[in-house]
Amino acid sequence: MNAFNSRLAFGARMERPSHETLRNRFYLSLLLLDTCCILGSFFAAHLLYDRGNGDWFIVAAPLLPLYVVLALNARAYTVGAVDRYGLGVLRSARAFLFAAVFMIMVAFFMKASADYSRGMVAIGLTFGLASLMAGRLLLLRHARKLMGGDLYSTYLICDGIHLVDFSKFSFVIHAGTDIDPDLHCPDMYDRLATMLKHADRVVVGCPPERRALWSHLLKGLGIKAEIMAPELEQTSPMGIGSCGGRPTLVVANGALSKFDSITKRGFDVTVSGFALLFLLPAFLTIALAIRLETRGPVFFVQTRIGQGNRQFRMLKFRSMRVEQLDHSGTRSTGRDDDRITRVGRFIRATSLDELPQLLNVLLGDMSIVGPRPHALASRAADKLFWEIDGRYWHRHATKPGLTGLAQIRGYRGATEHASDLTNRLQADLEYLRDWSLFRDLWIVLQTFRVLVHKNAF
Repeated sequence: MNAFNSRLAFGARMERPSHETLRNRFYLSLLLLDTCCILGSFFAAHLLYDRGNGDWFIVAAPLLPLYVVLALNARAYTVGAVDRYGLGVLRSARAFLFAAVFMIMVAFFMKASADYSRGMVAIGLTFGLASLMAGRLLLLRHARKLMGGDLYSTYLICDGIHLVDFSKFSFVIHAGTDIDPDLHCPDMYDRLATMLKHADRVVVGCPPERRALWSHLLKGLGIKAEIMAPELEQTSPMGIGSCGGRPTLVVANGALSKFDSITKRGFDVTVSGFALLFLLPAFLTIALAIRLETRGPVFFVQTRIGQGNRQFRMLKFRSMRVEQLDHSGTRSTGRDDDRITRVGRFIRATSLDELPQLLNVLLGDMSIVGPRPHALASRAADKLFWEIDGRYWHRHATKPGLTGLAQIRGYRGATEHASDLTNRLQADLEYLRDWSLFRDLWIVLQTFRVLVHKNAF
């Protein structure tokens, strides 16, 4: 059966909102409930104990955002916390207690504690903890009913195995000519990534001899991926997954957790937004210079490989003559490339041609820091990148970036030798393995240092 025709079997399910949409609505409801519990508790304490003073809000206002940050970090707004509601209540209570202790310590060291009613604060914190636990317990116990029964969006890919209960899955894809792990083709990877765009988890049923192929393909999707291994059912080993009562081999867990993804996205939006405002005069100057030298569009738009191996349209300032543009990226740009204009040579030397990618970051196609996105036909040593090293597809488990670990280590420019690709790939995989927000900040600072040093000579 064709992979796209398999959608018809579950067409009715596609009419309802996606699991991601339903979960996000539920998380917002949970956040609203927590907000009402905290603010309502302090207001109640004000009415019961301290009616003549309006300082209840001054106490509750800083406590609320501190609690939310700690609750996010404690994974109190995750599927695991919703599915195991006792764990969700415990995580919420722990975050609230940490927030309360931190706020009391800050007030003590700033000598501000004497300005507020201790009785009101004590009652507010007690009511807050009790109402948070009771409210969350009530809401989380009914989470499955409110979300239509399924917390996860689980996709099944059938490749030669059909003895599976399809009702356990949100969507079923039948592998064939459209989806085949033997095809190391950007278009096939893009098709699969598009079909799995709203999946939280993908499970593959395939013969044992094809598991290595599927494992290789799944590692770059950026979501939890498993392969069925029914022969493990009798041995019941530790450290494996389960789906529909059958053992699975977990081959990928996704690049970042929900909290890390939110943190990284917040960093991207903040930096790109301020950078676009600050650099607006430079944008206008470069655009004018390009138009004055040669006729044609200001921007060069090229298809690149992005997160999950999905393709996207990346923006750059045009640095070549229109008639010599290379949209496929077959030919690497050399130092003395005759296709480059005078303005283009300057903006490439100073990396100003990359500035429009801030728009890609703001739109969500890219990140400030991440593996650099490559064109579909990029080559090294006259071979396509994935022909040199099959792990190339794994680097796309997260969003591509304006800069990355490979770039600050000097692995940039033309890829003439196989080592030009393998050095970058090693750095990209290291970045995925050891990601942290502080490392992103460090890479951004090192990027500025590299650019200043390069342009100073």
